[in-house]
Amino acid sequence: MKNLLIAAIILLLFFQTAAADDKSKIDNLLQTNLEAVFTVLQKKDLDQQAKNKEIVDIVTPMFDFELMARLSLGKKHWFGMSQDKKERFTELFIKRLKASYLSNFTLYTDEKVLYEPSVQVKEKIHTPTYLISKDKKISILYKFYNAQKNWKIYDLEIQGVSIIRSYRSQFSSILESGTVDDLLLKLENPTDS
Repeated sequence: MKNLLIAAIILLLFFQTAAADDKSKIDNLLQTNLEAVFTVLQKKDLDQQAKNKEIVDIVTPMFDFELMARLSLGKKHWFGMSQDKKERFTELFIKRLKASYLSNFTLYTDEKVLYEPSVQVKEKIHTPTYLISKDKKISILYKFYNAQKNWKIYDLEIQGVSIIRSYRSQFSSILESGTVDDLLLKLENPTDS
């Protein structure tokens, strides 16, 4: 019995150390990449299109866009789609998500980011940050999961609102009164919606 208790304590300490290492790795990854994005935004010699390309190159490896696409539809709608439509939806969703992310960065003037330590939430890690300007403090929570030894973002909460839940609500509304083709059409022509 004593040996079992000692083994359990050693195992618990191992997992706590591994979780602390993961949280530290994520804190460093996020801070390094966001600082790189802000460096690009401050470049005077680049036009907006060139800045956007550099930003996408920096942030894309941090996100699991395919998982975000599936989560935004939910199991009910995802599993009911053909493979072709899943691929088309994923492609359009990723395009929309990147455009939205980039449009938020174009509003950047000279805000600062305040980083708080990451928090373990079951097998996931959440990293709270704040975008601070002269008169605003916007909370942004980055949600990471371990994707085959690489931590990836699967959701963001901005001011407490999950982008995945927000998209899922929009998409469910479209699919309740229409078809998958209607949803794809709206994603192809976002200004028509």
